Amino acid sequence: MSFISPILSTMRRALIAGATATLLFAGAGGAAAAPPSGASVAAAPAAAHSPYAHSPYAQLRPLAALSAERLATGDLVAAAKWGTGSPIDDPARERVVLDSVAEQARRLGADPEVTVRIFRDQIEASKIVQRGLFREWDADPSRAPTERPDLNEVRKEINRLNGELVRAVAASPHARSAPYCAPLVTVSAARIRYERHLDPLHTVALARSLRSVCG
Repeated sequence: MSFISPILSTMRRALIAGATATLLFAGAGGAAAAPPSGASVAAAPAAAHSPYAHSPYAQLRPLAALSAERLATGDLVAAAKWGTGSPIDDPARERVVLDSVAEQARRLGADPEVTVRIFRDQIEASKIVQRGLFREWDADPSRAPTERPDLNEVRKEINRLNGELVRAVAASPHARSAPYCAPLVTVSAARIRYERHLDPLHTVALARSLRSVCG
């Protein structure tokens, strides 16, 4: 899988740049220092009064963490579709998702166009996972799933994660438009990759899911 190496190399280079940026933010006053490594998305509301709560890293990390959670549902979607003849591409479902997140963004005062752009990447990243798993299972049927998840139930979980992601997008406009956004997102993705022990397929998909977060 030679196409993965350049992406991982880029992530390593950006990790160094991001670590430097984080140190600079810490030196500038401490408010932008990265939170402790044990911090999690679930702990974010409880940590609202911590010195890290409003740092750029604290605003951007949930986007990477939630994207990784959403990618994990791609495994379930692939298992639900495997052997059924259902295509990976589902334009009707994608339209429903994009319309829904755009409306949620409007209600939260976020930019619906930016939100839709980010979610297009989320959808494409999920398809990377599904296609990759289909290739693996075709090549080695013994690795194919033996049980088929209920796709409707999986989509309920996806919808829940979509709502959390929209809120994370709405809560991070300044961090996402700042010049340090890209290195900090890469730092977040690298840490998530380490914490979740992501394989090369999911690492590539995570990078794809975050492509439009900044800028």
